[in-house]
Amino acid sequence: MPDQFDLPRRLAAEALGTGILVATVVGSGIMAETLTKDVALALLCNTLPTGAILVVLITVLGPISGAHFNPAVTLVFTGKRELPVNDAALYVVAQVAGGIAGTMAAHLMFGLPLIDLSAKMRTGGPQWFAEAVAAFGLIATILAGIRFQRTAVPWLAGLYITAAYWFTASTSFANPAVAIARSLTNTFSGIRPADLPGFILAELCGALAAMLLMNWLLGHPQARGPIPIAETTR
Repeated sequence: MPDQFDLPRRLAAEALGTGILVATVVGSGIMAETLTKDVALALLCNTLPTGAILVVLITVLGPISGAHFNPAVTLVFTGKRELPVNDAALYVVAQVAGGIAGTMAAHLMFGLPLIDLSAKMRTGGPQWFAEAVAAFGLIATILAGIRFQRTAVPWLAGLYITAAYWFTASTSFANPAVAIARSLTNTFSGIRPADLPGFILAELCGALAAMLLMNWLLGHPQARGPIPIAETTR
């Protein structure tokens, strides 16, 4: 459990996890652009490694830090009073620093400049709404997963992001630290630095909305409610 590890180890886990996640997002995007000019195929090549690495990272680093890798997730657990504010602030710093290092690592692997500001436009109401939806769904998935099937959370988060790449107009960044890191790559997965504020605000709003809804939805039922499908088959 995260409370068994001291803060420096938890921060290292957050930085490492976010860094590997971003390296996967950026690196698979570069590889996809190198191998094909088909945008749909390139997006698929970007999607599958991202979902897969999330399963791995949450499984192996979750017991150390909680595997947030995402300031929006950290904000939610701080709002639920499960993470002290001071620790949360350091988590966010570690996530952003790790994400930037992940972009630099991906560039280094493919022989690109360590930092190359993106020129890829991602802005406008539909994109912002898509990011709010993406973050909302991710937080709802995590909170419900923790409540009902904690051991499945790595798979649930990985599968959700895999799906959200395709059903959201923004390709589901759902993560302010990842968005910041992706602004530093002028490749397939990039986003213009000027477009970051809209994305980050939308992600945080979506996360907070999910926290409020799930707190009500999952909180203190007065009656037993519907019988789960698994029980009806026993």
